[in-house]
Amino acid sequence: MGKSITEEINIALHILQSGGVILYPTDTIWGLGCDALNPKAIDRVYAIKQRKAEKSLIILLDDFNKIQQYVNCVPPVYPDILNNPERPVTVIYNGAKNLPENLMAHDKTIAIRVVKDDFCSMLIQKLGGPLISTSANVSGEPAPIGFNHIADTIKNQVDYSVKLYRDRIGCSKPSTIIHLHEDGTYTVIRE
Repeated sequence: MGKSITEEINIALHILQSGGVILYPTDTIWGLGCDALNPKAIDRVYAIKQRKAEKSLIILLDDFNKIQQYVNCVPPVYPDILNNPERPVTVIYNGAKNLPENLMAHDKTIAIRVVKDDFCSMLIQKLGGPLISTSANVSGEPAPIGFNHIADTIKNQVDYSVKLYRDRIGCSKPSTIIHLHEDGTYTVIRE
């Protein structure tokens, strides 16, 4: 019999607090994750993905009100954009703050998604800070549509693979990404 959501959160939380990297189900696709405030763990995620550090990562939060802890200005239009019925929206903000240098883009932007998924929300809440999220694949390769499509080379490098929702396939699409400007306008980066 599988572990409960509470047990899985506690195991994943222990790994994250120890500076580890997890493989976990997000509100979109399976992702690699670590404590977004731990520079060494972030470096490990880049190494596992074989991704250049210039290409920044997404952070997940459990509450819209927490965004202001990590960016200088949150334009008021954002709540309207957040409620996209099609799929989750990741927003790139200017003026990132209170985050490790190796997480922010060179232009001081940061991509943030507020999750509605119960597992992710509860894990972030217990962690007490943002969680890294990036697709569970080597950079440049297609994102896996489910747990069984994740390459063994990725699975073998993480400290823990969450045992929930491994059979989830179907609506597994990456989020829409927009760049939100200080004046409330935005540019669609990925639909």
